[in-house]
Amino acid sequence: MALVTDPVALAGLVVREVRSGSRDDMPTRIVVTRRGYATDQGDLWDALTDAERIPRWFLPVSGDLKVGGRYQFEGNAGGVVERCEQPHRIGVTWEMRSQISWLEITLTPVADGTMLELAHEAPVDPEFWTRFGPGAVGVGWDLSLMGLGVHLSTAAPVDPMEGLAFPTTPEGIAFVRTAALDWAEAAAADGDDPADARAAAERTIAFYTIEPEESSES
Repeated sequence: MALVTDPVALAGLVVREVRSGSRDDMPTRIVVTRRGYATDQGDLWDALTDAERIPRWFLPVSGDLKVGGRYQFEGNAGGVVERCEQPHRIGVTWEMRSQISWLEITLTPVADGTMLELAHEAPVDPEFWTRFGPGAVGVGWDLSLMGLGVHLSTAAPVDPMEGLAFPTTPEGIAFVRTAALDWAEAAAADGDDPADARAAAERTIAFYTIEPEESSES
């Protein structure tokens, strides 16, 4: 993205944490991100909940965006709105194919704007976690929250194609690497073996930054 001149500093705007939890006696891991935005709580709430504004930094969304309603992001997850406490907290299920996880976003006013905390809780999949660690989910949210920041600072929509291509640019690779390695440290702080966590981070970096091969079809 044209506005990203210092990707390492930009990645450093996010505080990352990994927690172990449980739901219905089922072990879970929780990926937590915190980032401050230089805007008021009402504006940030609007950017996160207005169906016409969400696509300007994330993806087109359809459905019934109120408690009990179902939503669907184009080409991505859908689910049920479980909580909507304007302008403080949003809670939804995050469903992709047969997998279900839970997303909660909390907004808190701070001296220079608003603090956003995003907590994404998922059942433990040992094979997937060993392979990619928290960065598989965390880096995706890092990139989305970066797009949100660009939108809030410019009031302009983020170009979807530019956003998709960003992780394969030199700036994007630096951003993803910084974020993924920080997620590895967060996983180690929650009890993962540090060497295993770093190896998982390297696989996550490769996943996000290696440009897919072009189709041979004309």
